[in-house]
Amino acid sequence: MIKQTDQGVIVNIKISPNAKKNEIINEGEISKIKITAQPIDGKANKCLIEYLSKEFKIPKTYIKILKGETSKEKTILFMVNDEEKVILLNKTFGT
Repeated sequence: MIKQTDQGVIVNIKISPNAKKNEIINEGEISKIKITAQPIDGKANKCLIEYLSKEFKIPKTYIKILKGETSKEKTILFMVNDEEKVILLNKTFGT
């Protein structure tokens, strides 16, 4: 699910840590993101933010985990209102 707000774009994702490579997989309603890091001491969350930052060319400080710090299901806020970035996020995470 993806939602645009005044703050930016909110996306619900499911994370799969300890994967062979970082990648985004769309599975129906929710997008799954595979991350190579292990879910220990916040390493998977840090890796997730770094991966999303590189993938969408958004500064790491503009990406926040709103819900799910310790869960596989997360709500991510991309603090962008740039039309180009919003369209790219919609293409990637929209259903």
